[in-house]
Amino acid sequence: MFLKKIIKKITPEFLIDWYHCFLPFLGAIIYRFPSRKLKVIGVTGTNGKSTTVSLITAILEEAGFKVASISSIRFKIENKKWSNPLKMTMPGRMVIQKFLRQAVDSSCQYAVLEVSSEGIKQHRHSFINFDTAVFTNLEPEHIESHGSFENYRKAKERLFQVAKGVHVVNAEDKNTEHFLKYTARKKYTYGLNHGEVNNQNIKLSLRLIGDFNIYNALAAICVGLSQGIDLNICKNALEKVREIPGRMQLVISEPFKFFVDYAVTPEALEKVYQTVKPKDGRLICLLGSCGGGRDKWKRPILGKIAGQYCDEVILTNEDPYDENPLKIIEEIESGFSQISQPKADRPLAGNYKLQIINEIQNSKLWKILDRREAIKKAIASAKPGDVIISTGKGSELWMCLANGKKIPWNEAETAKQEFISIRR
Repeated sequence: MFLKKIIKKITPEFLIDWYHCFLPFLGAIIYRFPSRKLKVIGVTGTNGKSTTVSLITAILEEAGFKVASISSIRFKIENKKWSNPLKMTMPGRMVIQKFLRQAVDSSCQYAVLEVSSEGIKQHRHSFINFDTAVFTNLEPEHIESHGSFENYRKAKERLFQVAKGVHVVNAEDKNTEHFLKYTARKKYTYGLNHGEVNNQNIKLSLRLIGDFNIYNALAAICVGLSQGIDLNICKNALEKVREIPGRMQLVISEPFKFFVDYAVTPEALEKVYQTVKPKDGRLICLLGSCGGGRDKWKRPILGKIAGQYCDEVILTNEDPYDENPLKIIEEIESGFSQISQPKADRPLAGNYKLQIINEIQNSKLWKILDRREAIKKAIASAKPGDVIISTGKGSELWMCLANGKKIPWNEAETAKQEFISIRR
C-alpha cells in the first residue's frame, strides 16, 4: 500500500492516465470484446445506483431476458449471484471484462452496471459498449479525489458521452441540464412530479419505502419502456421486490424496528431519517463517516443532521483506514450545536477501538468506537415503538482498518445476533 502511494506520487500524470487507459483495452482484447454481444446499461449518480441496478435487472428478467449485473452489493449472472467483496462500487478493468465474457458465455442479453465517478476517472468504463446511461441524482461527493464538484459531475457526464442509445435522466435534480445535453437515440426523463414518466401518471405500489425509492423505480421503468417492455410488466416486477440488501433493509421488526442503510452523504442521510422517523416512538441513529481520509468536509454536516432528527445518536467506527477513528467521530460530533457537556470521561486505554468512549449520560449523544458494541447499545436502549437506523455500512462485507487490514463485517447479521443475545 505504501509503495503504491510512492509510485503514484513520483509518476507523471500522463503515464498514470495511459496506464488506466491501457488496462481496459488489454482486458477487452483478452476477453474478446464481450460487451459487443450485450446491451450494456450503465447507472451513475451519487445515491440510488445499487437499488436502481437491482430494479432494472428485475424488470428485464420479468420480461423474460437473461441478465447479468454488477453493483456495490452483488454480482449476478442469470440465476447465479454472489456478494461483492471488493469494497468497490465499480470493479477493476480486468474484473469487469471477465464478468462480461462470463455473461456472454451464459447467453445473457443484457448487462446492467453501476458506474462510479472514480471508475470513470480510471477508465474502467472504457472499451465497454454502453447502450444506455441512467442518471439518478448528484450532490457533493469524492471532492477530495476529483478536486471540485464540477470535476466530479463531469466524470459522471462521460458515461452519457459514450452511451449513444438511450439516456434516462432525473428531471428534478438541479444538475439535470448537464446530462440532457448529450446526443442519444432516445431520451427519457422521470421524477415525482415532473418528467415524461412521473409518479402522477404512473402510480407505483412498492414494498420499498421512501420517496427516493420511487425515483429509483421510475428510472428503472424508463429503462424498461426504452426496451419495449410493457408498463404492466415493469410494475409487476417492481412490486415483487421485497428489499435490497443494505438499502433500507428492515432486519428487526418487533418490538421496535431496526433498519440498515448505506447512506453516506448529507442528503441521503436526511432523506433516510425523514422516512423512518416514527410519529410516537424515538429515532435512535447509529453512524460514522465514510472511509478515513475521504470527504472530511461532510463529517460535521452528518453530525448536525443526526442531531436535528434523532432522539439518541451513537457515533461509531466505520472504515477508518489509516486515520485515527476517534478523530473521525470527534469531527462528526463537532456538528452537534446543542449537545450537553459530558458528566464523566473514561480514560483512554491502549486499544481504544474496543472501548466505550465518553458516554454522555441522560443525553442524546454517545461515542462508542467498537461498532458491535454500538449496535448492542442501540438495541438495549430501544423501547417498543422506537426505530433504530444504522447507516454507512449497508451490505458491505468488510471493515477497513489501518495498514490495509480488513475484518469481516455484516451489519444486518450483527444486529440480529445482538438482538437475540440481549432478548434471551
